[in-house]
Amino acid sequence: ANLALIRRYWSHDEENILCSQGNIASCLADLGRHDESLVLKREVFARYKALHGVSHEETIRIGYNVTLSMNRLGLRDEAKSLARDQLLPAALTLGADHDLTLKLNQNLAAALGNDPERTRDD
Repeated sequence: ANLALIRRYWSHDEENILCSQGNIASCLADLGRHDESLVLKREVFARYKALHGVSHEETIRIGYNVTLSMNRLGLRDEAKSLARDQLLPAALTLGADHDLTLKLNQNLAAALGNDPERTRDD
C-alpha cells in the first residue's frame, strides 16, 4: 500500500520508491520467497546505479545485498562477478577497511569457497 501511495502522489520521488521496493524485497526474503526478492533487489540495484552511480554508498550497499542473496540461492558465478565489480568502487569510495568493503570481500570469499572450479588466481 505504501508503494502504491508513493507512486501515485510522489511519483517524482525516485528515492522513496526505491526505498519502498527495497523494503518489499526484504519482506519477500523474510517470507522465504527468495527468488522474487532477488528479482526486485536486482531492479532496485540497477535503478539506483543509474540514479547515483556505482560509487555511491547506498548503491554499494544494495549491491552487497544482491550478492548476499545470490550466494544464498547458490548463484555463485553471478555473486562472484557482481562482488568483483563492486569491490573497486567500494574500496575507492569507502576505503579498504570500511565495513561494507569487508562484507563484499566476505561475500566473494563465500562464493569462491563453495566453487569446486575455483583457481588459485581467484
